[in-house]
Order: sequence, then structure tokens, then C-alpha cells
Amino acid sequence: MTWQFEGSQVVALLLATVRASAWLVVVPPFAAPMISARIKAILALSIALAVGPAVQSQAPPMEWAPLVSSAAQQVVVGAALGYITSLLFTAFQVAGDLIDMFGGFQVAMAYDPMANTQTAPFGRFYNLLATTLLFATGGHALIIRGFAESYDAVPLTGVLSFAALGHVLTEGIGQMFLAALQIAGPLIAVLFCTDVALGLLTRAAPALNAFSLGFPVKILMTMLLGGLAIGIVPGMVEEVVDTAVVAVMTVIRA
Repeated sequence: MTWQFEGSQVVALLLATVRASAWLVVVPPFAAPMISARIKAILALSIALAVGPAVQSQAPPMEWAPLVSSAAQQVVVGAALGYITSLLFTAFQVAGDLIDMFGGFQVAMAYDPMANTQTAPFGRFYNLLATTLLFATGGHALIIRGFAESYDAVPLTGVLSFAALGHVLTEGIGQMFLAALQIAGPLIAVLFCTDVALGLLTRAAPALNAFSLGFPVKILMTMLLGGLAIGIVPGMVEEVVDTAVVAVMTVIRA
């Protein structure tokens, strides 16, 4: 059995792999350090093979300058589309960090070898919960499908609209903070009321020194009422996935 490939088909496949590789390095949850580079390379090649029929006719001229320029463009396109999704999914990490800060868990930061960074308990928990729900609900397939559409909207010889990218990123930052407040808002409100109650108690009876009980009380309230915020996460994962796909489609179709 012999295999015959045209040079343009091989070049198109390699450029599609470059775009997918740059995307996988940035986009969650595939960008996690726990996923090895070999697995990311296999996933990138799989995506390129899946879109192979659509990119066979998009190969640039077989010359060094167009090839290098197209390869650089694929890195920019893949990284930009991945960063849009990553920016929106940061909302879950930010929500957990807000709960850690208001609940007194920020002092319990520890090294997380899976994320290769210092994380607090709730920040890491919400990140893992969002990743689990993403796979459980099939949201990762929707994200991959949205990225696959970029090969039709932005050919291998095309250029991404940086004006549309800047507009989406600007809106994405606001949406990320809004989603984080929606997730952690109920618990933050309860913890704020707890601080106010302790302040009023200290004002009414200074001898009790109520603020010495501040950390234990806030930690207890965070643990008891943590389910209020956790119950919002499944719906927010679905909303963030839809928003990320819409944002990606807005950029590639601009």
C-alpha cells in the first residue's frame, strides 16, 4: 500500500496543526499543566485532520516567505481565540478567590503542583468544579466546534480582525468580572453582613472583643453557606460556554 500526498495538502495540514496547537496552549481546560505536551500535540493533529477537507485548498504558495508569514498568522489566530475563552473561564477562579478573601481562607494558600501556582482552597475548588462540569455537560465539544469554524471563517491565508478582537476582549473583561460577582455574590453578601454584625456587637459591648471571633465565625459561615454559591456554578458554566462561543464567532466572522 502506498500513500500519495500533494505538497499543498501537507502544508495546509501542518498550518492547521499550528493553529490548533497555539489554541490548545491557551484555552481551558486543555491549557492546564497537568495535560502533557504530547497529548496536546495529538489533540492538535486530530483537530487538523478533522478539518483537513476544508483546508486543502487554503494552502499558501510553496515559498518560504508566504509559508513563514502564514505560520505566524496561525499562531496569532489560535492564541487569540484561545485567550478569549480563557478570559471568560477565569471568572470561576476569580469567584473562588473572592470567597477566599472575604472568608479568611486567603491565608491558607498552598502550592498546587497540578496548576503550578499558589492557590487558596476555594479558588482551586471552583476551578476544578468548573472544569468537571465543562466535561460532564459536553461544553468542551461545543468549544472545539466553535474553534473548528475558524478554519472556514478565517482561512489559512486570511487575517484576523484585530478591531473586532479588541472589542471582544474589552467586553470579555467586564463579562468575566460580572460572572465572578454573580457566582460569589450571595456568599460575599452574607460575609459582609457578618462583618457588620461583629462591628455593631463590638460597638455595643467593647469588653466582648467580638473581632477576635471574626476569623472563626467567617470561616464557619463560609463553610456552612458555601452551597449557595456552588449551586449557581452549573448554570454559569453553561452561560460562559455560550458566551465564549459567541465571542469567538464574532471575532472570526468580523
